[in-house]
Amino acid sequence: MTETLLVTGASGHLGRAVVNHLLGERKVAPANIIATTRNPENLADLAARGVAVRVADFDDKASLEEAFTGADRVLVISTGELDLKSDRRLKQHQAAVAAAKAAKVSHLLYTSMPNPEPGSPVLFAGDHYGTEEAIKASGIPYTFFRNGWYQENLFMSLPHAIASGKWYSSAADGRVAHGARDDMAAAIAAGLASGSKQSEIHTLTGPQAYTTSEIAALVSEVTGKPLEVIQLPDEALTEGVKAAGVPEDFARIIVSFDANTRAGRIGEVTDAVEKLSGRKPRTLRQFLEANKAALLG
Repeated sequence: MTETLLVTGASGHLGRAVVNHLLGERKVAPANIIATTRNPENLADLAARGVAVRVADFDDKASLEEAFTGADRVLVISTGELDLKSDRRLKQHQAAVAAAKAAKVSHLLYTSMPNPEPGSPVLFAGDHYGTEEAIKASGIPYTFFRNGWYQENLFMSLPHAIASGKWYSSAADGRVAHGARDDMAAAIAAGLASGSKQSEIHTLTGPQAYTTSEIAALVSEVTGKPLEVIQLPDEALTEGVKAAGVPEDFARIIVSFDANTRAGRIGEVTDAVEKLSGRKPRTLRQFLEANKAALLG
């Protein structure tokens, strides 16, 4: 492996895990890895191991061009800007694509979401679809990792639901194949280090899809706490989430996940994680058992 691999957002959970997998089972030399972040002090440990740490600010195209210089394969991890009133995240991603083209990057990899095409109920799906289209238009060979929902996302709803014994949802009988974030990071690292020249799309999921009621039953089994699922219309659920102190835009995003689940757009199960990484993905039961104490608060 003589190609230089670059990971944006390397101080985030996913980015750091990808770099760790490159250094670990992928055995990529630290000198062939560039980790970018807005705050390089957060990656001092990686710099100490010989990884090149560079500043990259998605709101500053010049900093992106400078950071990408000399990189062969660039992984753009989608930013955390979820502003429904502007196209800020899409503009950030478009700036990264333009910077990659200017830096003559040979392969562009991007973390997207399943089924981001127009018509998705997920309120930020357009950011991902727009970024995929910008990458295709750039002419750079690409790999899209359409990451399903993380098992770790359940920390946003389950502890409160377990404590109250009631889990409010509008997902109906829709299914979600939650996957472990570290499993997806391992798959992404494998794709980044693969040297593949083909344009391809991988949908990364957990090994089994469950309805909300099935997840609740599994949670009860693991924790010993009864958990009743109460289905509500989207509007009522939005009001309930807002009443719990969540800002309106974020409440709408949360409920759009349930609408997406209800529409059957996140229930796909693939073997992409195992095919890419060579490891068996963690099951939802394993996640719940490993995090039982945290879920019970």
